[in-house]
Amino acid sequence: MAQSLGGQPTPWKLGMQDGVTPVWTDMSNFHDLLMWIITLISGFVLVLLVYVMVRFRAAANPAPSKTSHNTLVEVIWTVVPILILIVIAVPSFKLLYFADKTHDSELTIKAIGKQWYWSYEYPDNGNFTFDATMTADADLKPGQPRLLETDNAVVVPVNTNIRLLVTAADVIHAWAIPAFGVKKDAVPGRTNETWFRAEREGVYYGQCSELCGANHAFMPIKVEVVSKEAYAKWVEEAQQKFATVDGPSPRLADARAAQ
Repeated sequence: MAQSLGGQPTPWKLGMQDGVTPVWTDMSNFHDLLMWIITLISGFVLVLLVYVMVRFRAAANPAPSKTSHNTLVEVIWTVVPILILIVIAVPSFKLLYFADKTHDSELTIKAIGKQWYWSYEYPDNGNFTFDATMTADADLKPGQPRLLETDNAVVVPVNTNIRLLVTAADVIHAWAIPAFGVKKDAVPGRTNETWFRAEREGVYYGQCSELCGANHAFMPIKVEVVSKEAYAKWVEEAQQKFATVDGPSPRLADARAAQ
């Protein structure tokens, strides 16, 4: 069901949204590891609390113990948490470095957050640019999700290392696609970098994940992952459809024409 919805949350689904990138896979595995550790620690603490309440209750101890120090116990409760933190830190640091950026990028895309829509640039394919705004409810077609559909989609080829440059033109935004395991802040005057490699074709959705103003909830992200052949064909069409970065954007050109 989750796959049929195309990278969207599924009603009544437990756990994280299904993912399609290596980074998401590592994040999911790390999440599962932490859940086991948290569950074991919580269970152990619960058992200790129940034992203390039963074993050392007033009725069972009319003459309470005066013990206030135990070297072995103090060594254990110092060493064991350190070992647990090491077990958590090793995969955590590996994941942080792995998710940071790719050294073997095959395609670069730049996402620019604006109030309240996204602009995209394709410097490796003719340097064209376009805006992606949310599709209004009245314009939605059957099967298109409300508040997630956009008029233009980010199109990328499958099984390709995509370097994503993220920035903003006004306030702080955040480019996030749960199915990719990607969430990167878009900060004015700064270009942040992340990457993804979608391993399955389909349509995947995300949203701005940084409170950016009154219409923060209405600047979704739509990514279409297609075959490399379909991507090459789309690039040819996009080069004709969209203006280049050096010229006015389609949105600006339409505004000038209206004037």
